Amino acid sequence: MGIEIERKFLVQHEVWEQLDKPAGKQLKQGYISTDPTKTIRVRIAETKAWLTIKGISVGASRLEFEYEIPLIEAEELLDNFSESSLEKIRYEIKSAGKVWEVDVFSGDNHGLIVAEIELSTEEEYFEKPDWIAEEVTHDKKYYNSNLTKHPFKNWK
Repeated sequence: MGIEIERKFLVQHEVWEQLDKPAGKQLKQGYISTDPTKTIRVRIAETKAWLTIKGISVGASRLEFEYEIPLIEAEELLDNFSESSLEKIRYEIKSAGKVWEVDVFSGDNHGLIVAEIELSTEEEYFEKPDWIAEEVTHDKKYYNSNLTKHPFKNWK
């Protein structure tokens, strides 16, 4: 059984824009199920693809099962079974011994930048880089599955 412990933060756009960062990866992901108690996602990152099943969040933790699948099957799943989708560029930024995954959203979520950090325990200490803003771990509107149904462009 896999358990994901992840905290999510907004990013300070001005500081982020000035940051020297590695090349990002284009991600496309679609949801076969966006049930609040479980999500089933297909993700394509360039030439690789995964099927991911996530359980309900309890605190910053939830069950997570992820399996690499053939790219062609991922494309077929997205085309035939996805009820919603989104695209983003993901940057992996190393800071103070941790890896932050920073997602710069496009399309209907253009303008939203969210950073995530995976931890070993919910109490694990970590340093926040200066480009990190407020924590949104427990705000469901920032869940990727929710962004496909209630995109950032409609929040204003």
